[in-house]
Order: sequence, then C-alpha cells, then structure tokens
Amino acid sequence: MKKIYIICSLIVAVGITAGISFFIIRDHMATIPENTTLVTMNGETYDFAQSEKKLKLVEFMYTHCPDICPTTTQKMNLLKSDLQKEGVFGENVQFLTITIDPYRDTPEIMKNYMNTFEIEDDGNWIMLTGDQDGMKQDQQEILDLANTFKFQYRDPGDGFFVHSTFVYLLDENNRYIKKFPMGEEFSKEEVYNKIMNEI
Repeated sequence: MKKIYIICSLIVAVGITAGISFFIIRDHMATIPENTTLVTMNGETYDFAQSEKKLKLVEFMYTHCPDICPTTTQKMNLLKSDLQKEGVFGENVQFLTITIDPYRDTPEIMKNYMNTFEIEDDGNWIMLTGDQDGMKQDQQEILDLANTFKFQYRDPGDGFFVHSTFVYLLDENNRYIKKFPMGEEFSKEEVYNKIMNEI
C-alpha cells in the first residue's frame, strides 16, 4: 500500500512539473508576429518587423478604463523617469502602449491620453491603435498580438472591458522576457531592476 502511495505521489509530482514547464516554455517562446502593423498616435504606420532593436515594455489598455489602466500608465511614467536618469530610456528601452479598444481609441484619443500623463512625444513611448479605415483587420491584429502573450480581454457589452492584468517586457527581437502585474501591483523597482539586468 505504501509503495502504491509513493508511486501515485511521484506521478502527480511529474504531472505538475510537466504542466508548469509547459507554461514556462510557452511564455518564453512568445514572439510578436512579424506581419503585425498598427497605427501610432500620430497616424503613422508602426511595423513590428521594422521596429527598433531595443527592449520594449508593452502595456495593453483602453482609455475608458476607470482604474487599472491609468494607474499602470502613471507608474510606467515614473519608471520612465528612473530610466531616463540612467540614460537608457530611448537609447536601450522604449515603451509601447496598445489599446484593446481601437474603435473608440482613435489616434487623436491616444494622443490626448498621452498628453494627459504629460508623456513626451519623442518616439520612445509609442501609443498604438487600429487604422480607422481598416478597423476589422486591425482589431483582429490587436487580438492576435494580445493572444501571443496570453493577454485576454472582452467587452461584456457596457464598454468596460474585462481584461488580463499584465505588462510584458520584450527583448530586441520582440520576444517575451517577463511579465509584470498591472495597476497597484505594478512595482517600478522590480521592472527597473529587470530592465537594467537585461541591458
């Protein structure tokens, strides 16, 4: 009986380890599809395949979000200041903020969102949305992009999205490095240390 118990325990342990390993490997294999193009807050095309070879901190959000999204953006802004002091923001690191609500979040709305947080438009923090003339395709591209990193979202019908709560650090080739909590759980010290270790 004891031997059966030990064998069962080992089988369970191996199963759990395999499951955890699967998710770790899956996350670390995540890479932005090269054919993904969106529109910046200035109405310009942003082609991920042609993006700069820098670390990227990627935030998925929407401007009508009442709490977690603006809180995350504000904390990222504080992080940006710390990275600027070290001379690495823009040189080695850039931020990408991608709306999950491109229909409402036009380039103009994204620009206003940027101005609300007094984020300088210097090409180092890029706000991304969909092309209003090709919205169906770009909505799908944003969904595919979010799904790459297992960022889930949906509109329950009231315009207030239910969504995952992570931001993602990517390497120079747009590959996943690590994810961090959004909102009040976002630790700029933790993200700062990880970025500096990767540079």
